[in-house]
Amino acid sequence: MRRVLQIISAAGLAMVIVPAFLVFAGRIPWRTHADLMLAGTVLWFVTAPFWMGMSGKKGKG
Repeated sequence: MRRVLQIISAAGLAMVIVPAFLVFAGRIPWRTHADLMLAGTVLWFVTAPFWMGMSGKKGKG
């Protein structure tokens, strides 16, 4: 399960990074860029805490 969450998180991170280059190169319009980046951000923040071991755990101190 952890590996699946890591792959989904990586896809979300790619959805944040790749559209910036595509819009700069003129391959996609700004609106598509914004939509992809929003979806990637949500995907990352929903999945990353679970595989990073911070879900439901108390911090030190």
